[in-house]
Amino acid sequence: MEVGAAGFERHLPLLRARIRRAAFLAFDMEFTGLHSSCPENNEPSLFDSPVERYLKARQSVQRFTVTQLGLAIFSKENSNKYVVHSYNFYLFPATLGIMDVEFTLSASSIQFLSHYGFDYNKFLKDGIPYVNEEQEKIFSRHLLAGSWKVSSDLDRDVLKKAIDEVTCWIAAAEEDDTMVLQDLSGYQMFEVQLVLRQALQNVWTQPLGDKKVMVKKVSLRHRQLLENSLYDCCQKELILLSARGFTNLFQTLVKAKKPLVGHNMLMDLMHLHDKFYKPLPESYEDFKRNIHILFPVLIDTKTVTKSIWKKCPFPRVSSLLEVYEVLCSSNLNPTDPASPVITLASDCSRYAEKKSPHEAGYDAFLCGSVLLKSAHLLLCRSTDDAVEADPSFSQYLTVLAEYLNEVNFIRGGVSSINFSGEDASCQHLPLLVVHVKGRPGLNERQIYQEFNAFCRFDVRRLSKNQFLLLSNKFKDIRRVLREYKDHPHLRVSFYRRWKHSPSVNCLLQANAVIKPTYEQERTISTVSGSKRCHSQYRSSC
Repeated sequence: MEVGAAGFERHLPLLRARIRRAAFLAFDMEFTGLHSSCPENNEPSLFDSPVERYLKARQSVQRFTVTQLGLAIFSKENSNKYVVHSYNFYLFPATLGIMDVEFTLSASSIQFLSHYGFDYNKFLKDGIPYVNEEQEKIFSRHLLAGSWKVSSDLDRDVLKKAIDEVTCWIAAAEEDDTMVLQDLSGYQMFEVQLVLRQALQNVWTQPLGDKKVMVKKVSLRHRQLLENSLYDCCQKELILLSARGFTNLFQTLVKAKKPLVGHNMLMDLMHLHDKFYKPLPESYEDFKRNIHILFPVLIDTKTVTKSIWKKCPFPRVSSLLEVYEVLCSSNLNPTDPASPVITLASDCSRYAEKKSPHEAGYDAFLCGSVLLKSAHLLLCRSTDDAVEADPSFSQYLTVLAEYLNEVNFIRGGVSSINFSGEDASCQHLPLLVVHVKGRPGLNERQIYQEFNAFCRFDVRRLSKNQFLLLSNKFKDIRRVLREYKDHPHLRVSFYRRWKHSPSVNCLLQANAVIKPTYEQERTISTVSGSKRCHSQYRSSC
């Protein structure tokens, strides 16, 4: 089900109720970009530690924004049946009052989403607003001060037109006369009323729905009574509630403390923190701690399925849709009556009829389904006896225990990030070192392109004419060593720290200087037997 700004508040009470009743929640997000090209070398690398990756990704998250968030609410009905309500939320940063946000668009990401049918008109025109806590504090401070300002050029034009209409009308209007302003959308309904009330003490405003606001000429005494009314739609609390937008639902997710499921979910978690909670902290450990407080139980289906693939002879696939199709295959437990039955709710049945890859709501549905099927498979393999007819979700969580809060780490020094404890130490395949001869000025990008023709290596400069190569496949290491055995300009060998590290080399050279000097000093002392000569040599060192 698609939900935009126009219908969000209407859906919010039912969404909250369904979240409270859920067994677990699955989510997915789409962005205006993934990896920022500024600064250079900001893409993920096998050399990255979790801290280095976080700092890289933090810069990208701060530049890009969320276009779409998918939420699949999995509720257990009778027996082993799970009913799924899957929602597709279009999001757009709040622009109410002084709030304005700059974000970057990546051409490749826009092209990718467009290829899969993403509707950018819905993102731009009907995106649900949202704020984080810091933005809300700034907005609240201005709202309480009564100094209403508008940042949006579009909203300024709408306000100017409304003020012109009202000032022309009010000059000849009698007390209790009314007029109607039309074609107001979203925040404009609030902004027009707040500006008119601030500028004119003898008017009152009231929304009529359907993009209309009624303006009424009133006495000062009547105005004071209306301002104290409990039914005033422009109460500061109501304006704040509207400004929060999707953040209201995010806060519901946090309070519910349901298991939260994603697929390759590190970037999703970083955007959740930055856009709806607080700006991302500089400290990686602070980020992990905050996320664990917000969502104590995380399950990354990429982490789970990577492990299953190692244990079971299934086809190796990469995309979430392919994983789902393999797990749904009739070759997998074809006669197991205890296997979970997953049904889309009647108001969310579109995904049962049509595949929609890279649509956030559909990917969230796939993600939760993959979790259930993977958990059931692990449960079956954990016992020699038949699985009981109605396994509970808590049983699934038990067999998933080793994967809880382990979020997949793409191309890095560890396989996953542990959000409930310390990360594992970084482990790599053997490093290679490239020594460049006769080709001065080569950079990391050129070295990468040189070896990319054979296989994929990540590159990091070691010294002026030396570069480190790192791969996650032994066969690539063997091939490069073989192909470049007699290369005239690029000598490739295994990296040895004592031999190739600049810091170790510097230390060895220093020792080499000191050692001959000491031996030479002893020789001079022995041969000459002269204290004066010995003293002069020491002073010259």
